[in-house]
Amino acid sequence: MTPAPDITFFQDLLTEPVNRLAEDARAQGRRAVGVTCSYAPAPLLSVRGLFPVRMRAPGGAGTPMADTYLSSVLCPYTRNILEIALDGLCDSLDGWVFTGSCDHLRRLYDNLEYLTKPAFNHILDLPHKTSPAAVEWFARELRELAEALGAHFDVDTGDDAVRAAVARHNELLEVMRAIGEMRKKDKPPVSGTDFHTVLLAAAVSPQDMVLNQLRKYLAALQATPDPGISHRARVLLVGSQMDDPEYVRVIESQGALVVADRFCTGSLPGLDPVPEQGDPIHALAEHYLRKTSCPRMMEEFDARVRDIVGAAREYAVHGVIVQAMKFCDCWGVEAAPLTRALRDAGLPVLRLEREYALTGEGQLRTRVQAFLESMGQ
Repeated sequence: MTPAPDITFFQDLLTEPVNRLAEDARAQGRRAVGVTCSYAPAPLLSVRGLFPVRMRAPGGAGTPMADTYLSSVLCPYTRNILEIALDGLCDSLDGWVFTGSCDHLRRLYDNLEYLTKPAFNHILDLPHKTSPAAVEWFARELRELAEALGAHFDVDTGDDAVRAAVARHNELLEVMRAIGEMRKKDKPPVSGTDFHTVLLAAAVSPQDMVLNQLRKYLAALQATPDPGISHRARVLLVGSQMDDPEYVRVIESQGALVVADRFCTGSLPGLDPVPEQGDPIHALAEHYLRKTSCPRMMEEFDARVRDIVGAAREYAVHGVIVQAMKFCDCWGVEAAPLTRALRDAGLPVLRLEREYALTGEGQLRTRVQAFLESMGQ
């Protein structure tokens, strides 16, 4: 088997909540805005002078302070983010943009506002539907955000500036899609672990500072001779917020190659390009409201099932792994009916519950091993 292209550059960007590229950009006078949800439109936060940072809590060692304010039975992602904020690990952020996508994220916004008092702390009201009226509602929210960003950071958030930011964002997505397309090969040159390392590194870094490295990585993959990575089975990974490539690594250690993914920090449909025609704010509202399809959009359940079944066929997977964080209200409702619907569609499904930080590696390996054996792989 040919060795995979080196990904050390991208791995290094995932060791801290705010990485060295973000710090370099701030030293140049640009401002970092932390985001915690895929409904927050990255292009709007990428106008000249700003860049978004998808917030993670790498290496979390517990949430003793956060549990005081958020309770130990709330979403572990929100507790870990509050913990690192209280530890001062987010102090280099110049602001935050939240979405009211779930009660737990709203409580995180409230607690940050009360405990750390960020200089800029904005929350988007998010509809529970994707109707034309809901899109107009969300567009109004984005226009208010654009005005607030422009006033606070003294940056241009007019239509031309947003349109240019969309074009730059799509340029990065095009490279990531090209990398993702290579996962469709019978023996892909890139593992799911490496793909998610690269994808997350792009989400936590200024786009222009990581784009050339992404292009080099793509070129290295394209130059990798066949055959690629051998495996026992191809799997589609579905579920809640998941920003730790090590979780994918443990799954793949048993021979289950993750060739596709559908979760909010993943690639399907997160790498779909944003329309560049017409009113850019309206285009962002429609795109982000309709493409993300979180379980909070309960009327979109059938569409999510169709999308997952379609992706399973497109990537020729043997089975689907549905992972959900403990205490996640949205996925606590979604996981059981989704598992049944996928099985009814003829797909083998493994359902897993997990903490935010990787724990219980031995049990995870055992579950994956048994899943592969149940499929005859």
